[in-house]
Amino acid sequence: MAATYNNLYLDARRALKRAGVEAAPLEARELLAFAGGKSRQELFRDMPLYAPDGVEHRFRELLDRRLAGEPVAYIIGEWEFYGLSLNICRDVLIPRADTETLAERGILFVRGLKRQARVLDLCAGSGCVGLAVADNCPDCYVVLADWSEDALRICRQNIQRCGLGSRVSAARADALAVPPVLLRDFDLILCNPPYIPTGDLAGLDPSVREYEPLSALDGGEDGLMFYRAVCDRWKAALNEGGKLAFEVGWNQAPDVEYILMRQGFQDIRTFQDAGGNWRVVEGVRPVEQPADEDGI
Repeated sequence: MAATYNNLYLDARRALKRAGVEAAPLEARELLAFAGGKSRQELFRDMPLYAPDGVEHRFRELLDRRLAGEPVAYIIGEWEFYGLSLNICRDVLIPRADTETLAERGILFVRGLKRQARVLDLCAGSGCVGLAVADNCPDCYVVLADWSEDALRICRQNIQRCGLGSRVSAARADALAVPPVLLRDFDLILCNPPYIPTGDLAGLDPSVREYEPLSALDGGEDGLMFYRAVCDRWKAALNEGGKLAFEVGWNQAPDVEYILMRQGFQDIRTFQDAGGNWRVVEGVRPVEQPADEDGI
């Protein structure tokens, strides 16, 4: 017997809730809209209508994949971040709501400059953070940098999808190495690096461990390898008075604050995400004081 879109949605929501999926209503809606080839608005409009047999069959296949553990973003090939719809695949991490805190800090900083700014999104992945800054700050230029060529392919797709090709570019760069000459003179560097300790990877939720790229998660023995390298080696890519801002794991803020302090950063501050976790740590590269006439 044919089912309405609403009945399919309710069935899926119940099944996802039973499976322990926290965002069951959101995920059921996204899967149903994708199966029906509809926008969210079109799906809400058509909820009372009967779904064609082909749509129902496809939807149930997609739901089975989700119940088997595959994340929704990889099933439908896109996800939303800071109001932007982005291409997503298993070569990049799925953008999380927690990371919007890093994007928001970047947006506020660029707006506060009241001039044209150069911004680097280091360890860019899908490019979500840098693209959110560019979308909300018309007077800036953003570079999305990642070591993975597969991630850069997704970055370039998202630059075009968001219509930001005139103000955003993508470049290959190793966050653990000294920055190339062309990646210098930034007013702001935003970085969401791999920060899971290597020994903790095996204990991650299967939906993360078995589907998301481990290279984008593995932060070394203590999870802090990238923070040390970026603070040490990429400080030279930051203009004096410029800001370096990191996303950090739930218990890493004190360690990252200390790393920034040891590298001479000033005005070190930490910010909470919407869930109350200390999520972003940032510091400012000091302005060097000119020597007096005696060279002191």
